[in-house]
Amino acid sequence: MKVINPGSTIGVFGSGQLGRMFAIEARKMGYRVHTFSPDTDTPTGQVADVETSGDYLDLEKVETFAKSVDVVTFEFENVPSSTIEMAGKFCEVHPNGSVLHTTQNRLREKQFLSSNGYPVAPFRHVRSIEELHDAVSELGCPSILKTAGFGYDGKGQSKINSQSDAEKAFAGIGDSEAVLEGFIDFEKEVSVVCARSTKGEFAHYGVIENSHLDHILDVSFVPAAVSERCYSEATEIARTLVEQFNYVGTLCIEFFVTSDEDLIINEIAPRPHNSGHLTFGPAITSQFEQQVRASCGLPLGSTGFTSPAVAMANLLGDVWASGEPLWTEALFDQRIKLHLYGKTVPRPKRKMGHITAAGNDVNEVVELVRNARNRLIPTT
Repeated sequence: MKVINPGSTIGVFGSGQLGRMFAIEARKMGYRVHTFSPDTDTPTGQVADVETSGDYLDLEKVETFAKSVDVVTFEFENVPSSTIEMAGKFCEVHPNGSVLHTTQNRLREKQFLSSNGYPVAPFRHVRSIEELHDAVSELGCPSILKTAGFGYDGKGQSKINSQSDAEKAFAGIGDSEAVLEGFIDFEKEVSVVCARSTKGEFAHYGVIENSHLDHILDVSFVPAAVSERCYSEATEIARTLVEQFNYVGTLCIEFFVTSDEDLIINEIAPRPHNSGHLTFGPAITSQFEQQVRASCGLPLGSTGFTSPAVAMANLLGDVWASGEPLWTEALFDQRIKLHLYGKTVPRPKRKMGHITAAGNDVNEVVELVRNARNRLIPTT
């Protein structure tokens, strides 16, 4: 692939906060950004040079979009394959369509991982209530029913504690194609955010430890409290996967860590990831800049952090429930950095922004971001 130099235009399918931070990094490096999604006045569109609103299946509009840019990348993976194929006729597309096809569907992703020897929870393909009852009998309880596609932040999934839960769970996901997973009794959740260039260069940000609340990422931090063996295995799985995919761009792998520090892959995100937001500022090269570099054929940047410990706390719409957040109170410490996504309607559970902090002690910076978030909320 040729190098796409600064001054060129990068197209982005999707227009949320991931695209926004990508666009910020791209424009810092001298690129123009053109975003395409069904919406207007979006987090990405607010900072992009051009915002096109259109249906992903409007292939005539997709063609026009692809002809207007030098390369296309993604800020979310659920773009129809026909859209990717159309764009690929007119410009470079990274990551490639086959990767997105595999990872945008839980069943295809788990079949790929399992068939290639990667550690995954036991699973069964479910297409009917009868198959669900059979799968529950085979995997036992508790187990987790998940839609095969279009699920995130706990959406499209239900825990099954007994056979009597099966019908309600299946109805809850709309009687759609699904995957039943055996329940993993894990100690913690971690992720590896990494990047691979067009020349096969690989870089990662170490192992990031994550805590969730109501299935939504709450706080992430580095360094994760894991052994050297666990660290090495997690980063090696990431390296092997991106090479096997011939991947170009930023990618995240989420893992469960068992009490014996064995790793189970939960899912793959073929794009920058929420847990990697702690790289946006505290890292020498953020996950979003890596996506720019990789997509444009440039060398990857350093994944080192400016401080030994970094933490990130999500800001959901719930923070606004008692009124306008107290921004001055949240920025009481000079180490606190505030990132808002330009969303005007703060609905409960909606990701509105995040806070980062860096320092010398991981426990201290985790407490710092939690405290800053708490101070945002009016008490009267």
